[in-house]
Amino acid sequence: MSVEERGTRMLREFREFAMKGNVVDLAVAVIIGAAFGAIVTSLVSDIIMPIIGAATGGLDFSNYFVPLSKAVTATNLADAKKQGAVLAYGNFLTLTINFLIIAFVLFMVVRTMNRFKRKEEVKPAEPPKPSAEVVLLTEIRDLLKK
Repeated sequence: MSVEERGTRMLREFREFAMKGNVVDLAVAVIIGAAFGAIVTSLVSDIIMPIIGAATGGLDFSNYFVPLSKAVTATNLADAKKQGAVLAYGNFLTLTINFLIIAFVLFMVVRTMNRFKRKEEVKPAEPPKPSAEVVLLTEIRDLLKK
């Protein structure tokens, strides 16, 4: 088999693989998940955290840190990192809150989808209409009973 034939075969196999339903569904899910993550990140950083900051008197978690060196005297995280080692737990706290909100929102979405799915499953299917033969036999039976 020549190199060109192998290349064509490999390209054909890859196209078949990529066009399978599961791969396309997964790709769409990843893209939607990334977009959803960006929306929730904006929700947390632009709406929820400012409200928490306003409620706590201007508290900003992103600048919470513990200096690990005596040389660190700065009051904000960016300057403190330039002066030496710091334990920046405020950013970790913000990301943890972000994760919890994302997990809760996803839980609510999945819960709602499962609820709709259950409603669809609960509806009994309409019984199939009897065939013409069954209808005719039923009529004959009813006539014979009379």
